[in-house]
Amino acid sequence: MKKSLLSPFLALLFFTAGCGADGKPPLRSPAVAGQFYPGDEAKLHRALTHFLEAAVPPCGERPLALVAPHAGYVYSGQIAADAFRQAAPFRYEVVVILGTNHTTPPFDGVALYPRGAFRTPLGDAAIDDKVAAALMAEDSAFVFRPEAHGREHSVEVQIPFVQQLFPDARIVPAVVGSSDLRLCTRFGRALAKVLRGKDALIVASSDLSHYPEYEDAAEVDLRTLTAVASFDPSQVVTAAHGAALGGIRSLSTCACGEGSILTAMAAAKELGATHGRLISYANSGDAAVGEYDRVVGYGAVIFAPGAVNAEAAPVLMRAADSTAGELTAADKKALLALARRSIEWYLDSGMTPLPRIFEAAARIPQGAFVTLKKHGELRGCVGHMAEDMPLCRTVCGMALMSAFEDQRFSPVAADEMKDIEVEISALTPFKKIPDAGQIVLGRDGVVIRKEGRSAVFLPQVATEQGWTRDEMLDHLCRKAGLPAGSWRQNAELSTFQAIVFSESGH
Repeated sequence: MKKSLLSPFLALLFFTAGCGADGKPPLRSPAVAGQFYPGDEAKLHRALTHFLEAAVPPCGERPLALVAPHAGYVYSGQIAADAFRQAAPFRYEVVVILGTNHTTPPFDGVALYPRGAFRTPLGDAAIDDKVAAALMAEDSAFVFRPEAHGREHSVEVQIPFVQQLFPDARIVPAVVGSSDLRLCTRFGRALAKVLRGKDALIVASSDLSHYPEYEDAAEVDLRTLTAVASFDPSQVVTAAHGAALGGIRSLSTCACGEGSILTAMAAAKELGATHGRLISYANSGDAAVGEYDRVVGYGAVIFAPGAVNAEAAPVLMRAADSTAGELTAADKKALLALARRSIEWYLDSGMTPLPRIFEAAARIPQGAFVTLKKHGELRGCVGHMAEDMPLCRTVCGMALMSAFEDQRFSPVAADEMKDIEVEISALTPFKKIPDAGQIVLGRDGVVIRKEGRSAVFLPQVATEQGWTRDEMLDHLCRKAGLPAGSWRQNAELSTFQAIVFSESGH
């Protein structure tokens, strides 16, 4: 995924895992701490806590296996937390993590890491060497392949969730090198044989579609997730490969971890799972720093035994609603809370919340500005004027931009937040006007475009500053880098209105 400009994780450390002098695998040092997830112990702990507290509540079914994404936490951390939260109420003594190969030439078979530990900023996750050895004894295709683990992120990013929720559990890292159904079934059955009688959890590490546009991703991913939740491997294979033939632009894969999913399904079925359940879905375009034209999909699924809890419904990011009514008081309160939470999460952990579970009016494709004021004085204001994202997503992103990217101010610090008030201006569509005489101060925001330059003032700016219409337009010209008075000739003027609401209610 494209790295966020806001991300503080600038260092990517590469370590090669090889055998020590005694022939034993050494400690596997982190390869993507500081890039895919926070490299600082305290920040990582807080990030996991935020995600898990905001996760989909447990459905009550004990997972034998789950599917969780493996992208950077700023994009997929919330969906991964949704998956792991389902297992949180239960005890597990061993967690098998099934990764996929991103970093070495393709290989058939399964690359295990049989001994030692994987290190993260939270400490060392010890490997269950007895389970690993038993798996390697089952099949000559299950071997120690150190190069497959040295820089592989799909296993590593799952480990902090295991450490946070199951600190006493041992792990078994495995990279499934192929999506061949026969191999995955063999390895799944071997897992079930070795794990039977243990309190074990299997984690299939997989993202979904890669690089289609937002709407195409949602269509393809929900088809794939429906197949995964069906608990039928043949449906997964059909969905993962049939959709790729459908002519969807820029779609390069439907499941980056298909082999891991197929393996987890085979093992869970042998261990007594009776059904799959879709927990949640989003894609990178839903993230506060995501883009809509090139996305990656993420889903959370569990495989569990026993009866199905019919009352537990999946939480899916919904398409923007262009027909909803006006924002209610509850909508406004929720959007203001989201804006503040976005800034506070980022200051606290470098992560941002996923803007979901909003009512229809907050999902209208709508531009918005987020304004920050400290003791009544402007502290930051950035907006997005295009009507190309749901309002809640726009607010989330603009809150971050206002706090950290407004070039007129230094970035907001954590100790300032108690003195900062958040204000949101949700924008109506722009309307070109033939002359400045149609501008109504206090009602209209104004956009000027001339000679390749542009600037905008929100409706409240002129009245807050006590400007006349001509004074407001002169200041608008200066903001655009134009001489005062430039609005009088050959300038394009547009007006818009704004629904303005703030934490103080003024």
